[in-house]
Amino acid sequence: MLFSMISSPAPPLATAFVVNFVWINLSEVVRYFAFVMPMMRDAFPGVPDVAPMSLPVFLIWGLWDLILVGAVTGVCWLYLGRFGASWLNGVIAGTCAWAGIFVLLWLGLWNMNLATGEVLAVALPLAWVELAVAGLITVWAMRRSAISA
Repeated sequence: MLFSMISSPAPPLATAFVVNFVWINLSEVVRYFAFVMPMMRDAFPGVPDVAPMSLPVFLIWGLWDLILVGAVTGVCWLYLGRFGASWLNGVIAGTCAWAGIFVLLWLGLWNMNLATGEVLAVALPLAWVELAVAGLITVWAMRRSAISA
């Protein structure tokens, strides 16, 4: 019995979470270091310690990513469970999660003059790609389990 539990494939929700965790963390790091951090530093040169690099900041980002992955995978899983695990629905589910998380975040920052239109024009589309792919990963995990069942 123990051997069959170890050798059996992971449940599809856990698979979606783990693969999304890797994907979203990589995407967040690339987007932040390659685009957002330099743009924020250029946009706000007079603000001390904009986009800092320190252990407390990285710990908070780790918590942010964990919550983000849980929310995105959960929203996509529920949407796909209700409307079907099609590739189109994966993109729609990822788009819904993107609108609820990133659009709300960046519009709030922009409204408080803590982000520029240029930053939004780069950060929002890249975040959309990130969450659309997360929706597709969730579809893949659901379909993979249906095939093996």
